[in-house]
Amino acid sequence: MHVGLEESVGPMHELGAYFAARAKGGVGLIVTGGISPNIAGWTKPFASTLNNKIEVMKHRGVTDPVHEEGGKIVMQILHAGRYAYHPLAVSASKLKSPISPFAPRALSSRGVRATIKDFAKCARRAQKAGYDGVEIMGSEGYLINQFIVSKTNKRTDEWGGVYKNRIRFPLEIIRAVREKVGPDFIIIYRLSMIDLVKDGSTWEEVVELAKRVEEAGATIINTGIGWHEARVPTIATMVPRGGFAWVTKRLMGEVSIPLITSNRINMPETAEAVLADCAADMISMARPFLADPEWVIKAEMGREAEINTCIACNQACLDHVFENKKATCLVNPFACREKELEIRPAKKAKRIAVVGAGPAGLAFSSTAAERGHQVTLFEKSEELGGQFNLAKQIPGKEEFKETIRYFSRRLELGNVELKLGVEADASMLLDFDEVVISTGIVPRELSFPGYNHKKVSSYIDVIRGKKIGKKVVIIGAGGIGFDVAEFLLKDANTSEKEFLDLWGIDTQLENRGGLKDPISQPPHRELFLCQRRPGKLGRNLGKTTGWIHRAELKREKVEMLSECEYIKVDDQGLHLFVGGEKRVIDADDIVICAGQIPLNEFVNDDYHVIGGAGNASKLDAKLAIEQGTLLGLSI
Repeated sequence: MHVGLEESVGPMHELGAYFAARAKGGVGLIVTGGISPNIAGWTKPFASTLNNKIEVMKHRGVTDPVHEEGGKIVMQILHAGRYAYHPLAVSASKLKSPISPFAPRALSSRGVRATIKDFAKCARRAQKAGYDGVEIMGSEGYLINQFIVSKTNKRTDEWGGVYKNRIRFPLEIIRAVREKVGPDFIIIYRLSMIDLVKDGSTWEEVVELAKRVEEAGATIINTGIGWHEARVPTIATMVPRGGFAWVTKRLMGEVSIPLITSNRINMPETAEAVLADCAADMISMARPFLADPEWVIKAEMGREAEINTCIACNQACLDHVFENKKATCLVNPFACREKELEIRPAKKAKRIAVVGAGPAGLAFSSTAAERGHQVTLFEKSEELGGQFNLAKQIPGKEEFKETIRYFSRRLELGNVELKLGVEADASMLLDFDEVVISTGIVPRELSFPGYNHKKVSSYIDVIRGKKIGKKVVIIGAGGIGFDVAEFLLKDANTSEKEFLDLWGIDTQLENRGGLKDPISQPPHRELFLCQRRPGKLGRNLGKTTGWIHRAELKREKVEMLSECEYIKVDDQGLHLFVGGEKRVIDADDIVICAGQIPLNEFVNDDYHVIGGAGNASKLDAKLAIEQGTLLGLSI
């Protein structure tokens, strides 16, 4: 997975430190993010390439630290094709992708052969740079995939037309690479086993390609699931754990080289179940190693409770990368900052009081305790977690409970004194050297007639179990509004079969691309989602997950209203103007999701204030955990 450290100027020491931490943590084999074999293959302008001697030396900054920790590492060679975000893009045919503004130029036959040579030369340079192998990216809709399927390959020469011609490109690349690197260099081929796009490959074509890939000289085949333009979630948190291992299992026995499976495998019991089911020979994980570099060691030693589990939120990893930022991790701010952040013993141990056990308070308390401070954590409720206890109730966000479990274990190991069910006041905080306030937020109240009507509820009351009718208006279309909508429309813990049916995934693999007509149930409720401002609802949701939430609500026939001005609530329901036109929605319930304000009753310039208690307007868990961690490192 690309993390945004690949484009560093000079030696790639930051990326080397990131990978070395994972090698030290027990990872068996590391695959880098995509490195382009030439300029046309850049994912974006000046993206990382490996096509000269200077870049070979830069990559030593990656391979040497990994080998010093006893690890193995292969470099992924990725040519973006029509997914390139620059005007030099090329592809099998001149067909613009829906996720890039640039129409590609169709490669000439000579250009195809030159590109094959560039892959081979790139692999040889990777070998010189100290890599143990390369992974040839043949899936996810990138250039090689664009040659393979008729959807994007409209050529009539020897590289197009019948399937035998369309797969000539990847096979020639593998043969050329093998010839350049010799017999003892790892070649992983990442094969798109289910494209999840119209006019994708058939299963019979996938099997044929896999066999030909083995014959061409690949060492291992890795599983690719879905193109980037596919309108099916493949790695988001609502995807069941191990939800696509069944695809790899179908290929087991068709080839004799090892098969890797991937996607939403984030805890040891899931990985073990996949292997025990003979669904794969090897397990690949990307984001779980952002969350915890010691995942393997902890699993090996039976310390699963200490694993900082990836919750598949994408907020600090993929969302960052697609915004041209450096990746990190919502639950682990140390990720990709290994040379910047380190837990070191405090120069002087202090007695510290922390008020509030939400994400910010948990992150601070555990970090400060690990540095040797004596921490007492006050929480007025009977449980740790704050807003995460609401988030884990949302269908598709059940993983948030793992973060609470992880921090609970860290507090236990750090000997943090817990005061649950205790509402702290200023008198309790007098004898501490430092006081940290992380009391979180309360929902913002609105001011229109009837706001206190019995039909009106806070989102907190609804998520905590208040009974709601069949016709509901949600006021506020930010992240919380969308979460509440899904809470009211769906059952928690969607099964793998239900997920596959809802998104139209053909488990029998009888259709091209692995798609079928979705199977959905009638909506649980009639729902209206309202926002004050004009424009598309949910436009500020995560870049890589927002489309999923919008698609789910569209499928459930939620009516989305913008430019709403609220007049009043009475027994008839909600009176409002929508785009200047008056309307009455005879709702059973109106749920308020109109933001939050800080909950901070402590006013003292000597106190440290973090998380929502300091600034609720831009609050998210990523910022709260980062603030708590950084303060814990500095105090």
